[in-house]
Amino acid sequence: MKLTWLGHAAFRLETAKAKILIDPFFTHNPGFAGLDLKDAAKDVTHILLTHGHGDHVGDTIAIARESGATVLANADLAAWLGAKGVSKLEMGNTGGTVHFDGFTATFTNALHSSAQVTEDGVSHALGNANGLMLHFDDEASLLHMGDTDIFSDMALINELHQPDIGIVPVGDRFTMGGAVAALACQRFFNFKTAIPCHYGSFPIIDPTAEKFISGMEGTKTAVQAPRPGETLSL
Repeated sequence: MKLTWLGHAAFRLETAKAKILIDPFFTHNPGFAGLDLKDAAKDVTHILLTHGHGDHVGDTIAIARESGATVLANADLAAWLGAKGVSKLEMGNTGGTVHFDGFTATFTNALHSSAQVTEDGVSHALGNANGLMLHFDDEASLLHMGDTDIFSDMALINELHQPDIGIVPVGDRFTMGGAVAALACQRFFNFKTAIPCHYGSFPIIDPTAEKFISGMEGTKTAVQAPRPGETLSL
């Protein structure tokens, strides 16, 4: 499995059978500055969305139209994307699992919101925020927590799915901060590898993942904090 951080909460995941983008926010993403959108989206087969905020939906519509990739989102967000012209859609909701060739995606809980504000200033709810639990035929299992605070039912997510790899939001203000994220990983999960995200992209969130990295010192979990555009082999 190859995993590339593309700034903020955006990742590219490559396996033997799929090339996946998660929350592909590229345009206007300061964390993506200097990277190439065409390279990031090359040969993409699936786009997976945790929730409906603009810094997660990002360039989904344009990439889906150009690539023909299948987009997975919660039912409300999927309906909204369909109205915007996305044709290949799979929808689900919290607790549900969708099966693809080579992997499954389960919508897990997250403590956050999910909406888009239209030009008239009206906020339109787009379902619940979620994490995404990915199980692969021949690869490590991976949980992208989405945007979330800590919550005790993370223990149930671990019990049900036993994720090997955790992608963890650590930037504070809109998600849990680094110290709390480290507590969540230690108390509720047994990750072999934890990868921080949702930091360093906007001035009002933490510029680095140092609080998380420091909080995870002495644990059995390997913390990897790649640079934007850097690819990890997991």
